[in-house]
Amino acid sequence: MKLSYLSETLVGSEIVKLGNQIKERIRNGERIYNFTIGDFDSAVFPIPQQLEKEIIEAYRQRYTTYPAAEGILELRKSVAAFIKEREGLEYGVNEIQIASGGRPLIYSIFRAIVDKGDKVVYAVPSWNNNHYVHFTEAQHIVVEATPENNFMPRAEDLKPLIKGASLLCLCTPQNPTGTMLTKEELEKICDLIIEENKSRAPHEKKLFLLFDQMYWTLTFGNNEHYNPVTLRPELKEVTVFVDGISKVFAATGVRVGWSLGPETIIAKVKAILSHVGAWAPMAEQVATAKYLLQKEAIDSYLIDFKKAIHYRLTEIAKGFQQLKSEGFSVDVIEPQGAIYLTIKIDVAGKKKADGTLLETQADVTQYLLDEAKLAIVPFYAFGAVKNSPWYRLSVGTCREEEIPEFLGKLKEALGKLS
Repeated sequence: MKLSYLSETLVGSEIVKLGNQIKERIRNGERIYNFTIGDFDSAVFPIPQQLEKEIIEAYRQRYTTYPAAEGILELRKSVAAFIKEREGLEYGVNEIQIASGGRPLIYSIFRAIVDKGDKVVYAVPSWNNNHYVHFTEAQHIVVEATPENNFMPRAEDLKPLIKGASLLCLCTPQNPTGTMLTKEELEKICDLIIEENKSRAPHEKKLFLLFDQMYWTLTFGNNEHYNPVTLRPELKEVTVFVDGISKVFAATGVRVGWSLGPETIIAKVKAILSHVGAWAPMAEQVATAKYLLQKEAIDSYLIDFKKAIHYRLTEIAKGFQQLKSEGFSVDVIEPQGAIYLTIKIDVAGKKKADGTLLETQADVTQYLLDEAKLAIVPFYAFGAVKNSPWYRLSVGTCREEEIPEFLGKLKEALGKLS
């Protein structure tokens, strides 16, 4: 049966595919340390209690009808107040679009800006940019980021690629790496965009910036989040933000996200979403509108939430540093933000105890799952080269007591290789 070119060529999410395999094995009674998915175990990381109460109350008040296509006015006002207070960004209600999380927003932003054949610039590893470019039949203009730069793109990497491009995609703190753009590097990238747009004729499409800051509140140590519009206010006319409550409040299933951007673009995103129908549910919008204004409750929640996330990231990082010091072929990048740790397990080419060769990185991934019961996502699932030995480890489902357990099993599994 012949179907559309898109459906025939679309590659499914490697992360979801791997996650489904893991869940099946767990259902069959297998004990697996599942750190694959960028989600939370709600028994470990519940949503804020006050947000939960507001959601329940909203359903009791029977807020179960269609919301406005752009999101209810009360929520857009609350988002405007929230980001003004915490980031100093000023956006009006007509410059804010609500949707059911970040995915439909990113899809709609691509659809609003990118034409078939347009150049879209992004770095790998990164989350889903390759798939959204495929959706729009655009050109993949890819930067291979390196561990020396914490797997973040540099202005000098991007400079030769943005000529004539329609969209540049950035995410910081980044999924999958848990690393961040520094203020200095982001300023350089901003200046590149400004320079490129000045070189274009008035009738030409601008170079737009999709700035994914879904994890911006989850920063650790001395690391600080910066955004392009604060650093370079003139970029406001070409920057579209993606943000929401999914990660900041461990509320992935609540499905409330928002975009901030020029009114012209936001209106087009609204029109596209109105046909897709990817609205955040009415009750959750009503509840989030009320919760975002509760500053003390949010601050209190974030203190404990961030402390718990940071503890897991740093303890696992220490474990990998210890394994490295003992001579194992592993490495780790110090966590900076988000809920992810970038780890390296470089054992392709070694043999298992039965003499079987681990020929590919996919073989290594399977070995870690079978022998150490460790489920993690290889960077090639995020667009990196197939032989990359780097992985994303997500701590959203990690219990503290599991850390020494899985590190011990990993050491044992690595010790069996020759």
